[in-house]
Amino acid sequence: MLMFTYKSLLLPVLFSLFIYLDYFELSLKLIDTFAVLLSFLIFFTLSKKELFISGFFTGVLWFWWMGYSFVYYDLAYLIPVVLISIGFLYGSLFYITGFFTNIYFKVIYLFALSFIEPFGFNWFKLELPLINSYLGTTKIELFTLLLVSALFIQYRSTLKLKATLIYTLTILSLYGYNKFYNINEKLKTHPLKVYQYQTSIDQAIKWNKRYQKDIINDNLKMIDNAIKNKYDLIILPETAFPLILNKNTLLLNNLLEKSKQISIITGSLYQKEYQLYNSTYLFQNNIMHVAHKVVLVPFGEAVPLPEKLRDWINDIFYNGAQDYITAKEPTTFDIKGTKFRNAICYEATTDDVYQNLDTSYVIAISNNGWFTPSMQPNLQKLLMKYYANKYNLFIYNVSNQ
Repeated sequence: MLMFTYKSLLLPVLFSLFIYLDYFELSLKLIDTFAVLLSFLIFFTLSKKELFISGFFTGVLWFWWMGYSFVYYDLAYLIPVVLISIGFLYGSLFYITGFFTNIYFKVIYLFALSFIEPFGFNWFKLELPLINSYLGTTKIELFTLLLVSALFIQYRSTLKLKATLIYTLTILSLYGYNKFYNINEKLKTHPLKVYQYQTSIDQAIKWNKRYQKDIINDNLKMIDNAIKNKYDLIILPETAFPLILNKNTLLLNNLLEKSKQISIITGSLYQKEYQLYNSTYLFQNNIMHVAHKVVLVPFGEAVPLPEKLRDWINDIFYNGAQDYITAKEPTTFDIKGTKFRNAICYEATTDDVYQNLDTSYVIAISNNGWFTPSMQPNLQKLLMKYYANKYNLFIYNVSNQ
């Protein structure tokens, strides 16, 4: 029998609150800090059954939007299946914690959980709710918070005042520690004048050829406007041109001509023989450069399963479509003397794209139209903030949503 206690339902609300506060632009450091600390404390008081309920609803509150994209594949009937599967996955991960009676083993398991990426999907991070709090999001801080929370629950009835004092002092010391990990403010002042063209094109019409000409013309008008206002660089979202750009000679020549006056970053598809890439194009000084995506979206751009099962899923659910092809390593563009690491949507929220960095600037282009209206773009933005802090970067995030 499942245990729908108030604590098992309160924990997922507290642990997800930071996403929804950000969505409604109501984030306050004090509230975010209190919510995540209380959720950690509650976690160590729950039974196995309560943990499953908490994990189930935490997964749902974080990722209920995942099923949205199925609508565009005529698979809307699978949305409830996706939702229940997500809840069951994270419910099971939380449930396992209940098998450990030793408080230190619980802490170690939870800390290990912050490294687990089911099917290569890494958006569930135990430290992420700290992103808008007074505390930091490093692994050291996460482990310390888990440990001190567990010990406080373990000894609160016997040590009382001492346990409370130690817990409070630890939290205050972490607040001081976090001050050394703020993003370098100097990165916000950039020598280039950059125009970020955010769009809001409905995914239902984005790839409809009836609207393709209008979308292209709108993009070209914005580029002309950026030229008129003397910008050095304009950034357009992922697949801003909803076509295979390297096969459209007329449009390529148009963009190359405009690149004599402004550097242009835009997303589009790239085809080589029969292989498709999700790519970023840089047009600069009448020259085209292309960067292909390195990390694909699990079950969106690639099925992370053995070949036979992958092909079966592609045949049944995606009309025989093949997975996108990836580049072997991330690309860094040199734009007017400044280096920018390229990142496309999901990969901007992975460590892979930040390896061997030789710059402090990243251009991350996204198409979140698959999941709007929802709080998915906010979750993605919070994750990018996490990686910006982790690697001391400034990220230009341009999206369609």
